[in-house]
Amino acid sequence: MADWEGINEFIAVAETGSFTRAAERLGSSVAHVSRRIKAREQRMGTSLLQRTTRKVSLTEEGRIYYQHCRQILDALTAADSELANLQHTPTGHLRVTAPVSFGEKYVAPLVSAFAQAHPGLTIDLNLSNQRLDLIDESIDLAIRLGPLKNEQLIAKKLAERQPIVCASPEYLAQHGQPHTPAELSTHNCLLGTLDVWRFSEAGRAFTVPVKGNLRCNNGPALRDAARNGLGVVQLPDYYLQQALATGQLIELLHRYAPAREGIWALYPPNRRLSPKVQRLISYLELNLKKL
Repeated sequence: MADWEGINEFIAVAETGSFTRAAERLGSSVAHVSRRIKAREQRMGTSLLQRTTRKVSLTEEGRIYYQHCRQILDALTAADSELANLQHTPTGHLRVTAPVSFGEKYVAPLVSAFAQAHPGLTIDLNLSNQRLDLIDESIDLAIRLGPLKNEQLIAKKLAERQPIVCASPEYLAQHGQPHTPAELSTHNCLLGTLDVWRFSEAGRAFTVPVKGNLRCNNGPALRDAARNGLGVVQLPDYYLQQALATGQLIELLHRYAPAREGIWALYPPNRRLSPKVQRLISYLELNLKKL
């Protein structure tokens, strides 16, 4: 450390031409800068600076010394930058979990592309509708959908989804069209994991209990059942886009549409967010916003 002392101060004075401006650049005092450079000159056995009441300039020895010191400092900066880039290159093992149907359609293809772009990574993707314990299972990242349940995890919103109520033209021709959420009590509602559907009116959120003859924890399966005329369904927009666009399903109760819900990346609060997890979160956020 003694061999380096005074060099930063010397370079700052050489480049600013002033002890005062050098001290401001370094966040130090003029006296400290002066002491460091004086000690450096004594160590070198020569004067590096010419000091007058009006200006500070380099001696001949100082110009030669500055050129070498500047090269050394530039090389050190480059080494720091290269090491930082190396540390932020995703390497090692990464464990990720996501819901089954959403994971199959959206997360798995993105994780596969991410793995291909970062061959230093090995990724374990667990598609499960169970809320796995990230700490006990040593999971780095979880993708969760909809309202969060006060989990003690750090959450980053990746995208949003819009729940939509719909049914096939054939079902509506036979059973009529509900005009309010309350009228769903007279319809066969195709259920997911919940027995209530979310709605909103005039900015007020509320839920309505629903019932029907089919329950399934898979969004595409419920969509297909509704498309085949079995009943009314409430699903996120990304499952319904094609069926709605082609008229296979008809959107219902639009004026009661609930607020958009989050698609989240969650990770444990007691685990430092590593470069590989940061990079994957950014990649997922960039691509899932296109849904």
